[in-house]
Amino acid sequence: MTARLTVRILIAAAVLVSAYVHLKLWLDTMRHVHIIGPAFMVNVVAGVVIAGLLVAWRHWLAPLLAAGFGASTLGALTLASTVDLFGYHERWQGPYVWTSAVVEAFAIVTGLYAVSRERRSAPARARQHSPVAG
Repeated sequence: MTARLTVRILIAAAVLVSAYVHLKLWLDTMRHVHIIGPAFMVNVVAGVVIAGLLVAWRHWLAPLLAAGFGASTLGALTLASTVDLFGYHERWQGPYVWTSAVVEAFAIVTGLYAVSRERRSAPARARQHSPVAG
């Protein structure tokens, strides 16, 4: 297994943990919360799709999607815990909040790291596989 694939698998795991946390919270109580409940389900579906893309699609856009997923989800949590989000107020307490925050921060940092590594090496790979390169 290459280092690039290992990083992608770690990012996918982080995104899936975030999706699981949101599914668990949606099943417990959040499905009844106006706007936030459906947003949690969108988060679950997006997390599963992005994790699949990270493992199956070798394009730099997949880790960028993971970083954006982490940033938007962590940003929504931050908004909900500081100024309310659609009338809902969250607190920074409990294992689900902290688990979600940690894996989303991890997805942001490692997603951006993977994008920078893959974008930097993309031209070299393209030159190696070019029929013109002799």
